Amino acid sequence: MALSDADVQKQIKHMMAFIEQEANEKAEEIDAKAEEEFNIEKGRLVQTQRLKIMEYYEKKEKQIEQQKKIQMSNLMNQARLKVLKARDDMIADLLNDARQRLANVARDPSRYAALMDGLVLQGFYQLLEPKVTIRCRKQDVGIVQAAVQKNISIYKAAVKNNLEVRIDQDNFLSPEISGGIELYNADGKIKVANTLESRLELIAQHMMPEIPVALFGANQNRKFMD
Repeated sequence: MALSDADVQKQIKHMMAFIEQEANEKAEEIDAKAEEEFNIEKGRLVQTQRLKIMEYYEKKEKQIEQQKKIQMSNLMNQARLKVLKARDDMIADLLNDARQRLANVARDPSRYAALMDGLVLQGFYQLLEPKVTIRCRKQDVGIVQAAVQKNISIYKAAVKNNLEVRIDQDNFLSPEISGGIELYNADGKIKVANTLESRLELIAQHMMPEIPVALFGANQNRKFMD
């Protein structure tokens, strides 16, 4: 039995509706799949960027922490240098004060005469030469002559050798010297400096390790002692 035109149109419409429904369902499925893939990719990208950002700021935090440590170390070193300089300045001031007080030694005749005896005899022993030239301040010639006369016999008895001593009155020590003497061998090539200033310097060098301890106490960070 042949279909009428109306039936054919009805079937066509039915088929078109079915196709359209299938197409819509497929489109919705594609949209859902695309949205799901989009969300997955978006999540992946967000997570990747999040990790990159976290890594970036972790690196920045480490850099800042390192810079803080370096800056703190620099500040501590600067503070340590300032403390050391202040200590050195204080020690230098003490030595300068001691140098200024040296002049007082020569103003006490009995004290200065006893000191000169020791400087002369020590100079003899340091040179151990048969001929010695002594230089002193112009105002000390008399006290040096007395010290020489007193100590020549002591020296000769100790070393069993003769000793000829000359006081150089053509070349006196500078008036700026606080006192003491300089001794030379016969040709002037060997010198013993026994001025008050040179003795102070020698004592200061010998006691330099002890001076900071006496002034500031022992260094707690020092592991080894000489």
